[in-house]
Amino acid sequence: MKLTLKTVLSLAVVPVLAGVAYLGWQQWHKQELGAGFVSGNGRIEATEIDVATKIAGRVADILVAEGEFVKAGQVLAHMQVQSLQAQRDEAIARLQQAQQSVVGAQAQVALRDSDHQAVLALVKQRESELDAAQRRLARSETLAKEGASSGQELDDDRARVNSLHAALAAALAQVKAAQAAVVAAQAQVSSAGSSVKAAQATQARIEVELADSALTSPRDGRVQYRVAQPGEVIGGGGKVLNLVDLSDVYMTFFLPEQAAGKVALGSEVRIVLDAAPQFVIPAKVSFVASSAQFTPKTVETASERQKLMFRVKAQIAPELLRKHQAVVKTGLPGVAWLKLDPQAVWPARLTVKVPE
Repeated sequence: MKLTLKTVLSLAVVPVLAGVAYLGWQQWHKQELGAGFVSGNGRIEATEIDVATKIAGRVADILVAEGEFVKAGQVLAHMQVQSLQAQRDEAIARLQQAQQSVVGAQAQVALRDSDHQAVLALVKQRESELDAAQRRLARSETLAKEGASSGQELDDDRARVNSLHAALAAALAQVKAAQAAVVAAQAQVSSAGSSVKAAQATQARIEVELADSALTSPRDGRVQYRVAQPGEVIGGGGKVLNLVDLSDVYMTFFLPEQAAGKVALGSEVRIVLDAAPQFVIPAKVSFVASSAQFTPKTVETASERQKLMFRVKAQIAPELLRKHQAVVKTGLPGVAWLKLDPQAVWPARLTVKVPE
């Protein structure tokens, strides 16, 4: 009976002691440090990065698990690429076809230029023949006047001159046609060259999409969520993974306007987390809101929510985060103590103390 009563009393004392400890902790939280200090409740946050696919498709595989640390440039997942590979093969075939068209068009230019040169030679020949016929006609006219030549011979010479005039005009027309053919062939070369560039651009685009099908980490961090699973079909811009950058960790808290007006960027901050009150984490103010807002319900009490508050961000040094990357957790609530007076001295209980 005595043993039972002792056990009961012990069990009754435990929650009482826990309640006293909790009340003491709450009182410690609320305790003011003086006019040179101010505090605000907040949560540890970090920059989050969504790793998403650029194009719609099926997730082939995911190479990392939730909670795993990754490095910048590390391949995290792959999208299925059979369709893209087929498009690339088609683009390569079209490029080869366009390149052959360029060769054929260049051959046509050479052929049309050769025709042009041949017609120019024909013009010279017709001009020479016409000149000779005109000289012969002049002699025939002289001889006919002297009675040394027949009228028939004079008529034949005149007909020859007229015929050569017509032949020369035809040759000159052929020259213009040949020149037009050369220009048309050159235009075909230009068009075929444009087709080559278009095919090359298509191939380059598909190569980029193939490269983008391997989803890589944009920076060092930790995998927070696997949003999609292998085999799922997602649209363009669909999220596959969510990363958290543990080198960019901060606490956001809210201060009343009287205190916020005194906060300077770079002011010292001490963060005490509810989950680890034995540690005091150093930080510095990196952001102060330019306009007031209501404090979120999850941060302050109902009475304090009636006041307009300013959002403040306390940034934890990246070098400190890198030393303790494995124990950094986001979402943990705590209190941020801020020193408004640069001359004020931090009390002993807010001396920096971080995990070894």
